[in-house]
Parts: sequence; structure tokens; C-alpha cells
Amino acid sequence: MQELLTTLESLSLESGLKYLSEHYGKVVFSSSFGQEDQVITDAIFRNNFNISVFTLDTGRLFQESYELMDSTKTKYNKTFETYFPNTAKVEALVKEKGFNSFYFSVENRKECCFIRKIEPLKRALTGAEVWITGLRSEQSENRADMKMVEWDEGNKVIKVNPLIHWNYEQVLDYLKVNRVPDNPLHRKGFISIGCQPCTRAIQEGENPRAGRWWWEASQKECGLHS
Repeated sequence: MQELLTTLESLSLESGLKYLSEHYGKVVFSSSFGQEDQVITDAIFRNNFNISVFTLDTGRLFQESYELMDSTKTKYNKTFETYFPNTAKVEALVKEKGFNSFYFSVENRKECCFIRKIEPLKRALTGAEVWITGLRSEQSENRADMKMVEWDEGNKVIKVNPLIHWNYEQVLDYLKVNRVPDNPLHRKGFISIGCQPCTRAIQEGENPRAGRWWWEASQKECGLHS
């Protein structure tokens, strides 16, 4: 792990992704189509790296997010895998607790996140040696101490966060220079975009994750990156 960390920290984003694609078996990248994820998607698709891109469709996303998925697919003429929650589990949750149970307790919210995100993620990571993410350390306190390379014990996979040391200006500069499509909601204060019922625009000076699960005082994580 330390050797890989040392290697990747000495390489550019594109060189690091190329290294991973050439030295490991199944390498996957999980995209929620946020700005950071669009940076990595551009680097993968534009260079034809042997890295599989996938996304999780919770069934509660913004229409703008679906439109971005289509425009990204069209721009690069590439495909990505989409993983959906287990239908029976969603039906059982809605039958028992209704459509908006996540508003009433942290436990309910985490239950919804598990069904709609965590379980599909585990299916998406099956057989993967390396899982690439778009996490950045300045996004939240929970991510401040994360390293570029970590071992994800829960999923038994090497987790690589190539943008962990990037700041937001670097992300925006990359998107502009490379003409990478992103979500128009970002210009309306939605910096971190998740499910529509669970995301609001943030105010000036607020943490980028403040708009996620805005009604609760939690670590602003769903469990994917705890």
C-alpha cells in the first residue's frame, strides 16, 4: 500500500490512472457525476484507459443529473454501468415507512442510504482490485485525513482517491480548460449533489457538504466513504 501511495503521489492525475489500469486487474471508478467525478471521467474516457466507470441510480436523483449522464455519454461516446437498488427491498421500505422516512431519524436515513446506495455499491465492486473515487479532503471533516491510497476493509478493495489533495479551484479550472460538462445545479449553490429530497443549495461560507441531509447534524456521509 505504501509503495503504491508513494508512486501515485509522484504522478499526475492521468499518469496515475494509466499506472493503475496497467498494473492491476479489475479497476473501477464510481461516479455520482459531481464536478470531481467529471474530472476523473474525462481523464479516463479521453485517454481510453482500461478502467470501468459505474454509477448508482437511487431512483431519487435530480432530473439535471440524468441529463448530465446522457450528455456525458454522448460527448465521449462511451458507456458506463448503472446499478439500481434491489426492487423488493425498496418496495418493503416504502410499504413499511413511506416514501420520506429518511426525514424522521438518522437511523431511517441510513437505512434508506443502505438500500439505495450501499448494497448496490457492493455489487458494483464485486471482483474489483482497485476502486477509484472523486473524494477531496476539503469537502468535509470526515474526509480531511483520508489518504490518496487506502485499504477499504468493508469492501476488501484498494481505494484510490486521486483528487484528495486538489482544491475546488483546481477542479473548476480542469473542467473549464478541458470543456467537461457538469451539472447546472452547481451554479445555483448545489455544490454536493445527491438525491433530490436530501440535497439543498448551500449559503456562502457553508461547508460544501452542508446541503446534504441538511435537516440533521451528522457527519454528512451516507456510508459509502465512512
